[in-house]
Amino acid sequence: MAQEAATPAPDTGATATGGEIVVTGTLIRDPSTISATPIQVTGRAEIQLRQSNTAEDLLRDLPGVVPSIGNAVNNGNAGFSFADLRGLGPNRNLVLLDGQRIAPADLIGRVDLNNIPLALIQRVENLTGGASTTYGADAISGVINFITRSDFSGVEISASDQLTGQGDGNYFRVDGTIGGNFADGKGNVVVSLGYQSAQPIYQGDRNYSITALDSFSGAPAGSSFSNPAVFTLLGNTGGRVQVQPSTGTFATGLYQPFNFNPYNVFQLPFKRYNAYAAGHYEIADDIEVYMRGLYSKNVTQTIVAPSGVAGSNVVIPLSNPYLTGAERSVFCADAGYTTAECSAAATATSPSSPAYRTVTEELRYRSVDAGPRVDRYETQTFDYRGGFRGKITDHISFDVAGSYGESTNDHYEQGYYSVSRVRDALLATNTSTCLSGNTGCVPINLFGGTGSVTSAMNGYVTVPAFSVVRSSLAQGSALINGDVGFASPLAHTPIKFAVGADYRDYQASQAGDIEKTTPGELGLDSTLTPFSGGYNVTEGFGELVAALIEDKPFFQNLTLETGVRYSHYRVDAPSHPTSNTTTYKAGGDWTPVEGVKFRGVYQHAVRAPNIYELFQPASPGLTNLSSDPCSGSKPVGNATLTAVCLAQGAPASSIGKISDPASGQPNTTTAGNLALKPEKSDSFTLGMVLQPRQFIRGFSLTVDYFHIKVTQAITSLSPLDAISACFGSVTAASATSSSCTAIRRNPSTGALDGDPATTGGLYLPLTNQGTLLTDGIDLGANYKHDLGPGTLNLSFQGTWTRRALFKATPTALNRECVGFYSTNCGGAGAPEKGSLQPKYTWNQRTTYTIGNVDLSLLWRHISSMKQEPDDALNGDGPALPAFAKIKAFNYFDASVRFAASSHFTFLVTVQNLANKLPPIVGYDIGSTFFNSGNTYPSTYDTLGRRFGVSGQFSF
Repeated sequence: MAQEAATPAPDTGATATGGEIVVTGTLIRDPSTISATPIQVTGRAEIQLRQSNTAEDLLRDLPGVVPSIGNAVNNGNAGFSFADLRGLGPNRNLVLLDGQRIAPADLIGRVDLNNIPLALIQRVENLTGGASTTYGADAISGVINFITRSDFSGVEISASDQLTGQGDGNYFRVDGTIGGNFADGKGNVVVSLGYQSAQPIYQGDRNYSITALDSFSGAPAGSSFSNPAVFTLLGNTGGRVQVQPSTGTFATGLYQPFNFNPYNVFQLPFKRYNAYAAGHYEIADDIEVYMRGLYSKNVTQTIVAPSGVAGSNVVIPLSNPYLTGAERSVFCADAGYTTAECSAAATATSPSSPAYRTVTEELRYRSVDAGPRVDRYETQTFDYRGGFRGKITDHISFDVAGSYGESTNDHYEQGYYSVSRVRDALLATNTSTCLSGNTGCVPINLFGGTGSVTSAMNGYVTVPAFSVVRSSLAQGSALINGDVGFASPLAHTPIKFAVGADYRDYQASQAGDIEKTTPGELGLDSTLTPFSGGYNVTEGFGELVAALIEDKPFFQNLTLETGVRYSHYRVDAPSHPTSNTTTYKAGGDWTPVEGVKFRGVYQHAVRAPNIYELFQPASPGLTNLSSDPCSGSKPVGNATLTAVCLAQGAPASSIGKISDPASGQPNTTTAGNLALKPEKSDSFTLGMVLQPRQFIRGFSLTVDYFHIKVTQAITSLSPLDAISACFGSVTAASATSSSCTAIRRNPSTGALDGDPATTGGLYLPLTNQGTLLTDGIDLGANYKHDLGPGTLNLSFQGTWTRRALFKATPTALNRECVGFYSTNCGGAGAPEKGSLQPKYTWNQRTTYTIGNVDLSLLWRHISSMKQEPDDALNGDGPALPAFAKIKAFNYFDASVRFAASSHFTFLVTVQNLANKLPPIVGYDIGSTFFNSGNTYPSTYDTLGRRFGVSGQFSF
């Protein structure tokens, strides 16, 4: 159970690893040092009781942690797992290994939790609030520090297997660790190897997710990228028509949406290989050399609904061999051809014929016959670190180290339609050759139903694609710490200090083949814009911990903690100005009497813009928005609104016929900004620790208030913010306002979706105009008591999040997202938005130990949620009442651990003991990242009851 460190070692966050003392929250490495900042600790026993397979699995359910990208996120996941403290975004917290940074996984600089060697982790410590003074930029919301068993000696082999109650989703894991001391205890080496694999769980295999449901009507829904094909008529008649294969005609008006749910998965299939090694050796008295290295290879697949053509314009000869007479007549009428012209064109098979005619229409089509889109991500990461440490005097130590790490994410795409090849294959007048004469071109039949597109047709229009993201981090550090040899006048503990310097150099790039980098070329896929960039930072820092008063009446201890760090940033770009920042902290703790402690700390932190935020060129993408202010009849008869829609690029002929974004996903144009400056944060925590040993033995209680405010935050507008900035109050001047003209519509249909080569959609650049604020209270309690023949252990960790405010610009809505869900909430300026942040969350574990047997029950609570009021009022509209609120959820997990001998331990777990089904809210009331399968699979259990067994052998 995550619990607060309240007493000295081993529960203070101070742990020896290979001769080094790691104290989370300070660089003063002394086992008696306790950070004034609250630290939640998850020990090895809790990791084992949960049968956690990855660090993300472990962290996701902890209070104060908001689910981020992980194994439950399918659409948009690049094979990574991230952590998000306080809902401020995974780009605003640091993930450390033994107090040190490791190689980032992506352009944003985030650490992939899949690389953490969980088998060798002794404990996980979560520090709340800014920590830039101690660790440098990025620690706005806090730090997650994984501490290893680097002095491990012996052999340990463990294996686990998990399966759902429906017999799917098998998850297998095996780890082997060997270590030992040598040279009469002067050195130690440990090596750990691990392998994991998981099988997919399809949304089509669960009754509640087999059919996509509209969040606002409750009706079966889906995408207008459909099968049979849907055409938007761009000529005289306009409107949308759908192929009716049984009659060879077009149906007008309503179309049958495509149900994409069955193709998607709740659990990603993957294979993962991890290797970790660490060692240290005393080469002379009080001087030690040390090293550690890790390697990880992760192969993950995301599986989503079939590809096709996402609203691109195509040219169709009226003599296309698969076009029926009835369908031809509709196209002819739309193009304004006479009956005679249409009849003559039906047999004109050569473009040189005077009777040859074509039509240009917008195509929306799902390639069901080609199967689903499968994206394979192969990520390889290595990171190694080495250094020297030792003593300068009896009171002063030094540590000089360097490290380097790289991550490569190779992305292989299969099952995607090439839009250019579809256009080529439609431009045909017989069933065997295309008018282009291109080798291998097979005319395609998009005028039938399922089965009309043969394997030969799909073989030509389906193309593979490849892209790669690379990132690296080089580091150097020098640290001197110890004590000054004397204490303050009213204390006896010497004043402790740490001074030093750090250097970090980040580099990253992304590239792809021509299919991946050509806008709109791959049907229903995002376009990658190649770029590279980097920056480095040089820093100097100092920290001081001084016991001011000790062992005096009402002042058993009064300790002051301070620190400062100066940072100089240089971006690898011509003529880009450098920037300098200063971060600082001040705090302390007061123990008036034994068992009572008060603590508090104020920290001014910064976060420098990352490579993605600085260097990303203007790039097309998708976001979430169900309702377009220009759709349907809204602008009809409203000259002012019509003028705005036209100014955004809608053709005059589309007014009254513009459709809402397909699948609730409008196009976007996002862009980095080399002018970005570091964002600033001010945070403070105030709390108390109670350990009334004289009154209640074995009991401890912690209460801490946290408050984090980020100014000059690097954010972009939410979709509704971008819409409201233009359409919130439409006037005659709106048609020339930059907030309106920045939105670019489909030049053929006037919609916000379509071919990204021509439709910019919502413009969402990054700026320093954002403001973020969150505050709340953490509560932790632990109690241990002998009861009957055994021992009872009770632990509780809960968080009340009072506020989570996000304001993208000074004129945008100060959006409150705690307890609410919508397409605009969650992620606070991160590239992926939409994760839920409940007002109350808690974990409570009850464990009863009898001899060699542990019987344990974990209670996980998530408070109720509801649709964001602004979304219901000004955005997508009110959701279906049944989907507009989620009641409070409680999950129970049971574990039985049996130590058969001193060498073998056996564990059985049942997660989601009551087989509780997830809440159903439809598919389009949140972002595509997190609102999937009619629910939120990162927050709620979508897999049902799961059984797990594991065994551990050690000697």
